[in-house]
Amino acid sequence: MSITFYYGSGSPFAWRVQLALEHKALPYERKVLSFAAGDTRKPEFVALNPRHEVPTIVDGDFVLYESNAIAEYLEEAYPGRGAPLFPGDVRARATVRRLMREVDNHTMKATEGVTDYAFYTKPEERVPQKLVDARKTVTEEFTQMARYMKGDYFGGTLSAADYWFYPSVAFMYRCRAKLPDFDADGLLTPALMRWKARIESLPYFDKTIPPHWKQS
Repeated sequence: MSITFYYGSGSPFAWRVQLALEHKALPYERKVLSFAAGDTRKPEFVALNPRHEVPTIVDGDFVLYESNAIAEYLEEAYPGRGAPLFPGDVRARATVRRLMREVDNHTMKATEGVTDYAFYTKPEERVPQKLVDARKTVTEEFTQMARYMKGDYFGGTLSAADYWFYPSVAFMYRCRAKLPDFDADGLLTPALMRWKARIESLPYFDKTIPPHWKQS
């Protein structure tokens, strides 16, 4: 029986879970929901997730939402599948969980200034200094995250921490769809540039790219 994976194209929270599903080599069926069409507020989805958010998974008769909880569930429910999302000893696994929370509480907040400027601020209302300030915040946050890397990956080996951080980086590159002159490369340290290339060379990576990104 495969897992049913409800997601929205471009949701960073859903993207990280899809990467985790691929990492665990689990069969899953994708159910893409349209935010514009209000799919997350339709009764059939609200019955699964009263907070009408993605990602949500259905595994048999079990429904689960919140991306961090889903990662923990996949690891514990399917310990023999694919590779571990939380590798190493108890301290290494605790570090991966801490990094995931840092992404939620710090990295994603740091990138909001840039994404808000690019996607939610009308061109005639943009104040260039705001982008300068937002860019500085992202650069500082990415530099801080780069200090946590142990070798090729954040947890020493490929783990949930890498999948949690990657969408934040990807969205900075996505901003170039609205801001063609935006220097996303300049936000990354050399180590992060190499890490980004490693993530994007994973054999299943292309399957996880948001569908509407491929079309634009």
